[in-house]
Amino acid sequence: MTERNHRKVREGVVVSDKMDKTLVVRIDRTVRHPLYDKFVTRSKKVHVHDAVGEAKEGDLVRIMETRPLSKTKRWRYLETVRKAQ
Repeated sequence: MTERNHRKVREGVVVSDKMDKTLVVRIDRTVRHPLYDKFVTRSKKVHVHDAVGEAKEGDLVRIMETRPLSKTKRWRYLETVRKAQ
């Protein structure tokens, strides 16, 4: 049996779960501003494949990079880290 390559794993907040089997997840990262030395938050929204439809809006989820599943989907849902309040 062959090993898989290392896949990126990220955590993010579900922004939308209105599509069928697809989530929109916002991934936040903190970067240092090069001039002002202040930490600023940058975010990116990605489309995630959720075949079961388990995650809901506001949940903190763990996602994994995968092969292209559609025009915009390149990530797959792994698990819910924390449910929405």
